[in-house]
Amino acid sequence: MTTADKKANEKILRDAFRTMDAHKAQEIREAYYKAVEGLRTLADMLEIADAEQPQTAGPLLSEHLFACEALDAMKNSLLGKIL
Repeated sequence: MTTADKKANEKILRDAFRTMDAHKAQEIREAYYKAVEGLRTLADMLEIADAEQPQTAGPLLSEHLFACEALDAMKNSLLGKIL
């Protein structure tokens, strides 16, 4: 996606939030932050659990990495920038 495309999409999202029902916009905002917070907690807990169980190390760390990837995806979304 080009810079121009990103700016156009950002404008569309900003306009959508400006014209949206304020209650609905707040619900989306809260859901976004709750999702990011949940992913961060999940990633941390999986990493700690993996470190505490060296005999079964591996699968929990793999799941931790998936949660980290999901966090990165959320950080890269324009929604996070707008909210």
